[in-house]
Amino acid sequence: MPTVTAPEPLRARVESIDVLRGIVMILMALDHVRDFFGIAADLTNPARASAALFFTRWITHLCAPTFFLLVGTGAFLSRGRRSTRALSRFLLTRGIWLIVLELTVLRCFGYQFNVDYRLTFLIILWALGWSMVTLAGLVHLPVAAITVFGVATIALHNLLDPVRAASFGAFAPLWTILHVQNMVVNTPRFAVFVAYPLVPWIAVSAAGYGFGQVFTWEPDRRRRFLLQLGIGLTLGFIVLRFVNVYGNPVRWSTQASAMRTMLSFLNTTKYPPSLLYLMMTIGPASLILWMLEGGTPTFLKPALTFGKVPLFYFMLHLPLIHLVAVAVCAARYGAAHWMFESARLDQYPYTRPPGWGYSLPVVYAIWIGIVLALYPLCVWFAGVKQRRRDWWLGYL
Repeated sequence: MPTVTAPEPLRARVESIDVLRGIVMILMALDHVRDFFGIAADLTNPARASAALFFTRWITHLCAPTFFLLVGTGAFLSRGRRSTRALSRFLLTRGIWLIVLELTVLRCFGYQFNVDYRLTFLIILWALGWSMVTLAGLVHLPVAAITVFGVATIALHNLLDPVRAASFGAFAPLWTILHVQNMVVNTPRFAVFVAYPLVPWIAVSAAGYGFGQVFTWEPDRRRRFLLQLGIGLTLGFIVLRFVNVYGNPVRWSTQASAMRTMLSFLNTTKYPPSLLYLMMTIGPASLILWMLEGGTPTFLKPALTFGKVPLFYFMLHLPLIHLVAVAVCAARYGAAHWMFESARLDQYPYTRPPGWGYSLPVVYAIWIGIVLALYPLCVWFAGVKQRRRDWWLGYL
């Protein structure tokens, strides 16, 4: 008789997921260090950006789609220890908590060191929070329905690209929040900018909820699926991008050199994330998961620690980067008031001092220093979470 391997039970933590989450958290810090220390430049313009600067930005595109996908996956896996009703309540309260953190602690003591609210960006925790709030309602539906909703929305939302917020009249701000990167409040005293329109990000988390089923399968089947999904999405991106008809609001075009043409090909839209942008990032993320399912390499073990405490790491890394920028600014200029001033829209998150900006080697060195500095704190907090079961730890 052939041996039949039963599906694995639902698990609250999966090492490959934690390692991948840790990898994207480390890469995310690179993007934020570049925001604070990099030279002001048009990062993704294939006609002008240097290849090094373009790919420094491009590699960090892996972060947001992967994190939103794994939010949904984590929600599915937590069903092993929560009823549907308890899961819904947790997603609702944690989602609201993330929105509050975005608008208070992170806005005033992370991105900006002030409380004047002259300029507020609605960024990743805002979108993650609303994704969890939406999932709180969706989890009452069959998993297949949630998966279809997520995948179909990812595939079809670019059909809405021609729709302009102004066509909704008084409801234009609502459309901006849902699908257009733009201002929703713009007065001489206050401005609020939607950096992460919600619809595609919510869809990625919903698809991630369905994706969680893969981690209940036996290992060989799981690895085979992850490999097929990663190759399929990556090849699908190449083919659909080459056709140049659908999937991204900006078409690629032939540039002055083969290298710049390739940059144009890879320059997909993040705000809101297009179908091609998501295929370009989730495909490689699936391949990384496939590799990690075979075991975590020794050199990636630190990423496992970061992946176990992602919100703790996130809430610490931005203030730390900003504090280092204050110190460097004070040493260079003898003053650091710029680092506490609300910026113009094109300079967010702070007002740039005259001549501010450093080369990529300096940016990379600061990034490595930030990650190393945070590692002992994350080791400590991961230990706290492992030893204790206080309810509030689930919100950090």
